[in-house]
Order: sequence, then C-alpha cells, then structure tokens
Amino acid sequence: MTTDPQEPRPSVPVTEVVPHHTATQPPHRHSESLPQQRLPASVIPLPARLKRSPLPWLIGIVLVMVIGGGGMWYWWTSGTPLVQYKTALVDRGPITAIVTATGTVNPVISVQVGSQVSGKVSQLFADFNSKVTKGQVLAQIDQKSFKARLSQARAAMKSAKGNLAKAKVLATQRKREFDRMAALRPQAFVSQADVDLAETNYRDAAANVEVLQAQLDQTQAALASAELDLGYTTIYSPVDGIVVSRNVDVGQTLAAAFQTPLLFVIAQDLTRMQVNANVSESDIGGVKEGTEANFRVDAYPKQFFEGVVTQVRNAPISIQNVVTYDVIITVSNPELKLKPGMTANVTIVTARKEHSLRVPNGALRFRMPNVPIDKKATRLWVLDPNNQPRQVDITTGIADSLSTEIVAGALNEGDRVIVGIETEEEHAKKKLPPGFEPSRGMR
Repeated sequence: MTTDPQEPRPSVPVTEVVPHHTATQPPHRHSESLPQQRLPASVIPLPARLKRSPLPWLIGIVLVMVIGGGGMWYWWTSGTPLVQYKTALVDRGPITAIVTATGTVNPVISVQVGSQVSGKVSQLFADFNSKVTKGQVLAQIDQKSFKARLSQARAAMKSAKGNLAKAKVLATQRKREFDRMAALRPQAFVSQADVDLAETNYRDAAANVEVLQAQLDQTQAALASAELDLGYTTIYSPVDGIVVSRNVDVGQTLAAAFQTPLLFVIAQDLTRMQVNANVSESDIGGVKEGTEANFRVDAYPKQFFEGVVTQVRNAPISIQNVVTYDVIITVSNPELKLKPGMTANVTIVTARKEHSLRVPNGALRFRMPNVPIDKKATRLWVLDPNNQPRQVDITTGIADSLSTEIVAGALNEGDRVIVGIETEEEHAKKKLPPGFEPSRGMR
C-alpha cells in the first residue's frame, strides 16, 4: 500500500520502541566483542483497540428481569380474595319439563293371520306390501287329505243312519209283540213269563234306537268337523290392510298340532301409527293421557314427528330389576314415512310455563364446604350486595335440563346465586393479561 508523501500522517501514540536491527536480525553469540554502537530507533505503529466491558449490560438485564418479575408477582397476587364464587342471575323465562324415553313404531291395528290345520302350502295369493281386502284369499293348503276325511265322515254318517232305521223297525216289531201278549194275558192264553219277555225285548229295542241315534249324531259332528277343516285350508284376510310380513312359501309344510303357525301379518292402516314407549317408574308420574309428545327416528334425524299420549298402561314391565311402563303415543303418518319396527327417541312434555322465576340447576346442586346439609329443606346460596354468601329457603316447581322454577322463597329477579367455587387455575386465567392465557394442552 503506497502513501502520498505530502499527505499529513496521523499521529499515533508510541506503544513500543525497539531497535531497528532487533526486529529483523537474531542476536549473535559474539556480540560482546563488538564495539557498542548506538543505532537509530524506529517507531512501529499498532492499531488502536476500543475495549468496552459487558458488565454494565449484564447488570442492566438482570435489573430489568428482577423488576419485571417483581411487578408480575405483585400484579398476580395483589387483591386476590381467599374464595371466589361462580354466580348466575335469577331471571324469568320459559321452562318446559320433559320426559325422555325410547320406543318402537307399530301400526295401530296389526292382525296376525295363521293356520288352524296342518298341511302343505300349495298356493300363495299375497306377498309383502300387498293391499288386501276383508275376505280375500291369501293362501291355499293342500286339500286332498281333508277331502278324504270328509268322504269318510259322510260314509260313516250314512251307515249310522241305516243302523238307526233298522233299530227303529226292530223296536216297532218288539212293541207289537208286547202289545199282543198284553192283550192275550187276561184270557190266560199266554203266561205271564211270555208277557214279561215281550216287554223286555221291546224296551231293549227302544234303547238300541237311542244308542244308534247318538252314533248318528257323532257321525254328523265328525262330518261337520271335516267340512270345517276343509274350509280352513283356504286362508282368508280378516281385515282390510297391507301385508307387512309373510312367513311361508309354496311347498312349506305347516304343523298346527301345538301352536298356530303364523303365515301373514296385516297392518290395517299405515296412515295412523303408534309408538310403544317404555317410561321409567321415576318419570311415569308426570305422563298423562292427552299430553303432547314428539319423537325422532334414525331414518329422519332432522325431522320431529308430533303425537299425543293416548294410553298409559298400568301393567309394569320389569327387566333386570328396572321397572318401566308402556305408554302409547298416537301419530299421523300421511306420507308413510314411519314404518313398523322403527326405533323412536321420544320426548314427552309433562309441564310448560312461559314466564316463571327460575334459577340454574347448578345453584341447587351447590354445597358450601364445611356447612351441614339439611335434606328436609331446599336451599340455595345467594351473594348479598357485600359479596357475602347467605342461605335462602325456597320451594321449587317444574324443572328442565337447564333451569328450575322457584315457586316461593326470599328470592327476587336479578339476585346472584352461587353455582360453584372458582379453582386456582380458573382464577389464574382471569388474572392473566390478554395474550398470556395458557393453551388447552398446558396444565
């Protein structure tokens, strides 16, 4: 690097002065023998260093952290009461008391069509969803064996009629003989023994007529039974309706010895349906006939079907020590959306008030720590204007899932009722400045 000789050189402080040859040549062993000569000194400029200590910065950072931490701790702990209560206001509004239950959608009138005789199904004249009328033929059972039995019954009846006629002729002959003997006896032409024998024969013939008459009646009854069984081989529809179930096929053999085989299930009218709901014994007290009800089915989860309670059956249903009662809800089904067998989630409205004094249900469940509970009285805790809790005796009415009606008690609209006690975490969240709230994953 070259410098201009005319340019003024900046003055550099002298930091070290060394001999000229000392910086370039190593010392010699025989320097003591040489005469000492004073050499001109040269000045070597060194770069200037600006050294600043980091200690002030560290002290400043520590002071800021200490002051900030102290301020945060003071702000965190200042003014925190020993107990913070969660409160809610007493207000007025609608309350609807409901009872929930599950049930099954069924037709109002459902008829099961069976067979009273055994045999093989030879023909079917109805299928699923078939519209049938009363008296319409639904199925036919093979009639060959029943016709044979009918012929046997007719032959037996004819034989009984012939035997009866023969017995009547014999009885007539025996009566004539007896009359003749009785006329000859006063003239002593016959003995008394002959008269007695003739009378006995007559009476025996008359009794035989009665026996054969009874046999004829039996054969006539057997003939009527055979004709009836032959008529049962044709299955007729007992009502007008729609076939919702068919349980047999052509060629299937029916055995009606112990129970009636089920062939068809006919729903008389699918435009009117009913829901058989099972209501628990704890909720049945508020359910009465004429009460409004609505329900939903899984096929239409967004649609509510409106109905009316038409019957509350008194017969209890006990399953695993759980007692329920069957409640019948009638509903209109003009669009045939509801089908038999659907599961219904039922809501029954037991009571409704539009403008009642109400409190949240949490206020009735709140229990003050270390305060004895009187189970015979209904009480809740209220904060007075001085933020001091006090107990109030009340009388409750109907309730829903959120609120309970207050019928009587020293409670007014706008009072603050206690529903809980804030935890330390909840109170810490309220004290934190905006942006410093902990996330959901933090604990």
